[in-house]
Amino acid sequence: MKELFIEVELKMKEALDHFHEELKHLRTGRASLAMLDGVSVDYYGAPTPMNQVAKLSVPEATLIMAQPYDSSLIPLIEKAVMQANLGLNPSSDGKVVRIPVPPLTEERRKEIVKRAHDLAETARNSVRHARREGNERLKEMEKEKEIGQDEEHRGMDEHQKLHDHYIGEINTALEHKEEDLLTV
Repeated sequence: MKELFIEVELKMKEALDHFHEELKHLRTGRASLAMLDGVSVDYYGAPTPMNQVAKLSVPEATLIMAQPYDSSLIPLIEKAVMQANLGLNPSSDGKVVRIPVPPLTEERRKEIVKRAHDLAETARNSVRHARREGNERLKEMEKEKEIGQDEEHRGMDEHQKLHDHYIGEINTALEHKEEDLLTV
């Protein structure tokens, strides 16, 4: 039965971790290197993460700089950023690619908040699904007389506590992201 709790908690933790990862990609008004995490550069025919072909930095709140290790990659880095559909327009001076992060409009902020709410609901559904699977397994175990009714109820209570904890974590992360997005 202990393995079941560990399995259920692991699934819930995976849902929370995935949600945190998705939130990183939502753009706030400030420059962040996490915005470029999903961007790959076509490096000699192989898609390569940008942080492996250039030194990335955030010298100011509205600018990301990419200094390629090989200056012949500058046009490829610019192309990769444009194709990533992040709403960013890179420019270069032959040595460094500057990626200005424009301020978000109020309308765009609300769209991003809506997207964050959708991601949170998906994460909550994953947590609920893990609880439901765990509870079904407990019912099967009780039906097959592997555990008693008291153990089944205790197990369900434990699953509910895990569920409440992870739902709370998701809600807290969503509140922080929403606050980040809506404060100018």
